[in-house]
Amino acid sequence: MRSFPAALKLVSIAALAAGFVTAPAAQADVSTLEKRLGSSAAGSYLDDSGRLVVAVTDQAALATVTASGARARLVQHSAATLQASTAVLDRSAKIPGTSWGTDPVTNQVVVSADTTVTGASLARLKAAVAGLGDTARLEQVPGSFTTTISGGDAILGGGVRCSLGFNVKRPGTSTAYLLTAGHCGNLTSTWSTSGGQVIASRTGTSFPGNDYALFQYTSNISRPGEVNLYNGTRRSIDSAGNAVVGQTVGRSGSTTGFHRGKVTGLNVTVNYVDGTTVTGMIATTVCVQGGDSGGPLFANNTALGLTSGGSGDCTSGGRSFYQPVTEALNAYGVTVY
Repeated sequence: MRSFPAALKLVSIAALAAGFVTAPAAQADVSTLEKRLGSSAAGSYLDDSGRLVVAVTDQAALATVTASGARARLVQHSAATLQASTAVLDRSAKIPGTSWGTDPVTNQVVVSADTTVTGASLARLKAAVAGLGDTARLEQVPGSFTTTISGGDAILGGGVRCSLGFNVKRPGTSTAYLLTAGHCGNLTSTWSTSGGQVIASRTGTSFPGNDYALFQYTSNISRPGEVNLYNGTRRSIDSAGNAVVGQTVGRSGSTTGFHRGKVTGLNVTVNYVDGTTVTGMIATTVCVQGGDSGGPLFANNTALGLTSGGSGDCTSGGRSFYQPVTEALNAYGVTVY
């Protein structure tokens, strides 16, 4: 496996969604393009055909996007307007069992309420959303938003089971670590295998707010830069990148194995039912269950995130939230390999 000299590699659309975008869109880097658009930018996503769509609020920006090779779409609300709406929710609607984030497809902030939000709390949430006019919409979802910890096998510590995210190392050294979820890292100072072998010791953890933790390997256990696809094969991970709305992604976890889905939101705020809040999350349609926490979210050979939590299950379906991996890599000065 290759190693990379920086924790955050800037990757093009081709790397972010290899196999899911057409050649013209692959020529434009999302973040660079949106910076050029300035206040006219309103988000971007991959459509059903895999082509990059960039939403803008004026005709000049429309021409800039088209010239870049991406598809342009004219919308009413700018990214700044939608961010102002999320700021109102941050101040007035931090209710356990809710989440919100910008949906560039509908050009709105999507506010979700799980089944635990009822009575006065639901009325308060509805009032907050109504006050935002057509910049926001409310949806009610089955299940409850919880972090996903349970007892069992995989990496064990503190009486709980979680899933390993990505093996990482410090550039220029052979010192190896594993990344997992911060809510898992808060509960134990060491991880062990299902056979009881202690393999790693906690270096740092961040939860709530973020949801990532770093553990340094303390044993000589094999630690390849791969993820388990739970079909007898593994996928090599050789870079890290940022997710795109509409992107097809995979998630691996010690309870439910490998599942696919699509990215539905970025920079999402989640208020879990235990009262903790995380921000800046990736939202997807991939299912999760207890014990999948900390596991890897990826697209092809690119690391994208660490499993934080979600609602529903892998029988009836659900939704899930992920800590962007690039933030964790930068925080600890490590790289995937």
